[in-house]
Amino acid sequence: MKHLTRPAGPRSPGAARQVVGRVIGGAITVAAVTVAAIGSITSAASGQEINASMTIIAPAAAGGGWDGVARELQQAQKANGLVNNVQVVNMPGAGGTIALGNVSVLSGQPNNLLVGGTGLLAATIQFGSAATLDDVTPLAVIVEEYDVIVVAADSPYETLDDLVEAWTKDPKSVPWTGGGSFDQLVVTDLALSAGIDPVDTTYISSDGGGEAIQALLNGTANAAAGGYPDNIDQIEAGRLRALALVAKEPIDGIDIPTAAEQGYDISLSNWRMLAAPSGLDDGDVEALTDLVVDSVATPEWQDAIDRYHWTERVITGDELQVFLDDEENRIRALYEEMGL
Repeated sequence: MKHLTRPAGPRSPGAARQVVGRVIGGAITVAAVTVAAIGSITSAASGQEINASMTIIAPAAAGGGWDGVARELQQAQKANGLVNNVQVVNMPGAGGTIALGNVSVLSGQPNNLLVGGTGLLAATIQFGSAATLDDVTPLAVIVEEYDVIVVAADSPYETLDDLVEAWTKDPKSVPWTGGGSFDQLVVTDLALSAGIDPVDTTYISSDGGGEAIQALLNGTANAAAGGYPDNIDQIEAGRLRALALVAKEPIDGIDIPTAAEQGYDISLSNWRMLAAPSGLDDGDVEALTDLVVDSVATPEWQDAIDRYHWTERVITGDELQVFLDDEENRIRALYEEMGL
């Protein structure tokens, strides 16, 4: 199912949200290993035209979700002649906030696109990062991905109600896991919907979706929240049982009942966005927004949506700022519920 919200006009570069931050511990160490990447970004920014050269920054290591967005976008732009020279730079660290900080100092350099999303916004809150989305120019949300609540195939929990009933009786006796901070937010949201204090929940952090799946299969965890693309193979192979899809409404092609359909009002999605440096004039912001919209309309990008099991959702202009403000308030409230 595709959700399209077309531009209401380019976002003003000066629009901002108030987020009080602090410097992330260890930023200097991580920054030291990204000097070469910064050099690549700076050189790419010397192009006179946006369509001449572009650097797409993935704020994570190769192989992850943000990297997938960056490389599929690169392919779409190259294959359709939207940009002559496109490179992808991986800049991992601190939930994406290392890359955010590095892009935040590229003021006025339009030949750079930063991939981000729910996880990056969450990291700025979780880590109290000095750089926030106020320090860049958000251009568009382009896709979203949904979490799925899963248990091992031999689990005694046949339904989401079965799981929640046991969890409610003794919250600490039902250990959860997930592949990242976003998954913990989903578990927190479900706990609140079920009337469980998130502080009483046992959550075991895993380093990625693969490790979370192993924690389920070896019994370390009893339940997990994880991205649908990360879990679909194990579900189809019969190793995991899907109890609920975390989406506002049923999704075409995904035969899993939503949590909302089962009485649990949770719908936090793992959306992906693109941003540019700050300090750009209105013409550059409009041109970059048009480039993003044109890129996600290509056959190559549409093919990527199918392969990654993404759902298209394009939000730009003034509506984008409203969306980001709402998401920030929602995520900040969930962290407060976790006692963080």
